[in-house]
Amino acid sequence: MVVAGPPAAVAAFPASVTGGYLAGRLETPAPAKRRAGNGNHLLIRGAREHNLKNLTVRLPLGLFLAVTGVSGSGKSSLMLDILDRAAQSRFYGAADTVGEHDAIEGWDHLDKVIAIDQSAIGRTPRSNAATYSDAFTPIREAFAATPEARERGLTARHFSFNVPGGRCERCEGAGVLTVQMQVLPDVQVRCPACHGRRFKREVLAVPYHGHNVAEVLDLTIEEALPLFQDVPAAAARLSVMVEAGLGYLKLGQPATTLSGGEAQRVKLAKELGRRATGRTLYLLDEPTTGLHPADTARLLGVLQRLVDAGHTVVVIEHNLDVIKAADWVIDLGPEGGEAGGRIVAEGTPEQVTQVQASVTGTFLRRVLSPG
Repeated sequence: MVVAGPPAAVAAFPASVTGGYLAGRLETPAPAKRRAGNGNHLLIRGAREHNLKNLTVRLPLGLFLAVTGVSGSGKSSLMLDILDRAAQSRFYGAADTVGEHDAIEGWDHLDKVIAIDQSAIGRTPRSNAATYSDAFTPIREAFAATPEARERGLTARHFSFNVPGGRCERCEGAGVLTVQMQVLPDVQVRCPACHGRRFKREVLAVPYHGHNVAEVLDLTIEEALPLFQDVPAAAARLSVMVEAGLGYLKLGQPATTLSGGEAQRVKLAKELGRRATGRTLYLLDEPTTGLHPADTARLLGVLQRLVDAGHTVVVIEHNLDVIKAADWVIDLGPEGGEAGGRIVAEGTPEQVTQVQASVTGTFLRRVLSPG
C-alpha cells in the first residue's frame, strides 16, 4: 500500500501517482498542435438509427477523433450501429443489420475498419501477451537456432506449449492439471510431471543466453526485451508493448488474468507492430472506462502513435483528458433520448469550447483554460 487516508492526504503524498493527479502535479497535457489530416474523409449521410435526426456526419481521416455527448445522445448508434456494422459488412462480409442511414461515402480511402474493445484476448490460459502479439514465434525460432537445440534435433515447434512435440503431455503444456470437484468449482494443481514448467526435460535443457524457455515465459516483457534485442522480430513486438505500458506483464501470463484495459493495450500494441499502410480506421468505445489516469496517458500514447503512422482513430469518450487530446471532436446532443441525436458542435477541441450549446464544450473549456 502506498498511502491511505482522505483525498487531501493522498494528494499531499509525493510517492503516490494517484495523489499526483489529485493534486495536479501530474496531468495529461493537450497536444501543442492539432493535426490537419490527410485531406480525405468518410461521409455518413442520413443517419436515422434510434434517436439520430437524419444526420450527415463528416469524419476527416488521418486524425484522432473524439465522438462526445451526454449518455443517450446517439454516439453508439452513429459509430457502432451504423459505421462499425457497415464496415464489417463491406470489408468482412458480416451479416449484421446495419443501423438506418442513406449512404456512407469514402470507403475507398480505407483498407479496413477495426473495432478494439476491452474484451479478453483469449478465452483460455493458453493465450498470453507473447502468443497474441506474435512475439513468441521469433522467440521460439531463436531457441531452435541454438547449437543445443540443433544437436537434439529440436525445431521451433518443440518450443511451443500448444502443440505436441516438446510440451509436457501430462498437462498438455498447461503447467497445471484441473481437478473436477463435482458440486464445487474445479481446482487447478501444478502438474507433477513438469512441475508447472510446461515442457519436456530435453526442451528445458536448451538455454538461450542462460534462460530456458520456461524461464523466459516467466520474465516480464521489460526483462525479456534486452535478452532478445538481437532478434529483430521479437524485439520490435516487445518494444511496442513496453511503450504501451505493459512492460510489467509476464510473457507467459495467461490472457484470462489480464484486465480489460490491459487486454485492449495488448491489441493496440499488436496493431502498432503491423506494417503501417495508413489506411486503417480504429474504433474504440469508451476505452478509458476503469483506467487510472496514468494508464489513460499510456493508452493515449499508443493511440497517438497509430495516428502518427497515418491511420485514423475514432473514440467514443466522456473522459476530458482524452477529448482534449483529440484533433477533431464531434459532439452530439444536446441532451439524451429524443432531446438528442443532433450535432451540437464539431471541430478542434478549442472550437468546440466556443459553442455555448455544447455541454462537452463547457467542461472542455475548464481543462483547456484552467483558472
